[in-house]
Amino acid sequence: SPRLFIPNFLTITMASASIMLANATRRSMFQAMRSSSRLSTAVTSQSFGSARFMATYYTPAHEYCKVDGNVATVGITDFAQAALGDIVFVDLPEPDDEFEAKDSFGSVESVKAASDVYAPVSGKVLEVNEALTDEPALVNTSAEDEAWFIKLEITDESELSGLMGADAYKEHCEKEAH
Repeated sequence: SPRLFIPNFLTITMASASIMLANATRRSMFQAMRSSSRLSTAVTSQSFGSARFMATYYTPAHEYCKVDGNVATVGITDFAQAALGDIVFVDLPEPDDEFEAKDSFGSVESVKAASDVYAPVSGKVLEVNEALTDEPALVNTSAEDEAWFIKLEITDESELSGLMGADAYKEHCEKEAH
């Protein structure tokens, strides 16, 4: 039978490649586990006394509520802006106005429709996003980032438990889309 000649340097190279591949795979798995651990820690809402780490909640009416400490940054979701179409006007409350959860605090008008915007939690308005007065279309391009509507000082943290997390909201949107 014919013999296959493999030079020694090739055997060493193949063995080295095998070890390098095994090490790279092990490093990648470790990095992925570490990253997912950081992600789940960042997404998880944890309470320690009255301190609350950053977490995002959603209402069935498509408002989001990004909570950092006792301040909620509120606006409409990307799903809502897509359904409304081109936003042409945003009506916002005044600082120091107070709202109960589910109260209308403003409205959004588009070329298709007008819609009230509701407070996801009870609180006092600390700040309004004045940029939306001059540039309401910002809601179409950055609904859940730059185009926030108001910042509320939360007066009843227990109301957050009645809101949806990201997975539940995604499921809610999928059901509405069908």
